[in-house]
Amino acid sequence: MASMSAGPAKIERQISLPPEQAFKIALRNITIRLGRAAITGAGTMLGIAFLMSVFTSTAIQMAKGIEILPEQQQKNTWLVVMSLLVSVVGITNAMLMSVTERYKEIGTLKCLGALDNFVVKLFLIESALLGFFGSLIGSLIGMVFMLLTGMGVLGSIDWVGLLMRFGACILLGTLLSILAAIPPAMRAAKMPPVEAMRAEI
Repeated sequence: MASMSAGPAKIERQISLPPEQAFKIALRNITIRLGRAAITGAGTMLGIAFLMSVFTSTAIQMAKGIEILPEQQQKNTWLVVMSLLVSVVGITNAMLMSVTERYKEIGTLKCLGALDNFVVKLFLIESALLGFFGSLIGSLIGMVFMLLTGMGVLGSIDWVGLLMRFGACILLGTLLSILAAIPPAMRAAKMPPVEAMRAEI
């Protein structure tokens, strides 16, 4: 009985790769499918670029002494929320397509003994990387383009507050990307290995 109980524990250690190894595999998958990764990251980039442009525009208006009306603030909030929801839907769709394209790869991993949580981890790391870089680029684009329209008041802008919003945009975009990838990741993890190996894409 002791030897039988020790067996599964030994297998688990063999197939549970460390986080850094999962990170390397996820990064390799992104570089192999760079076109699809760029499309997925673009969804986050556009939503975050719009959010950062709203933050920067508000900072410029405050530097100019222009009062922001509650109606305008509500309108901006509504537009930002809608753009972020569209980004989340786009990311989820792109990740679902990625799962479909990688049936055989996922089946091979599971036949080799990959645990469900390892498959989930791979997809979430990929999505987090895409979300981070997409949010970083989007935040830069949104901030720079709006700053070009307010060159005369750059010295009066609250840069500390603006940079804090910059970081918040990157964090928000990354978190939204991870949340959007959870359903596709769960679908990939629950895929029966034999069916995945037989799938023709």
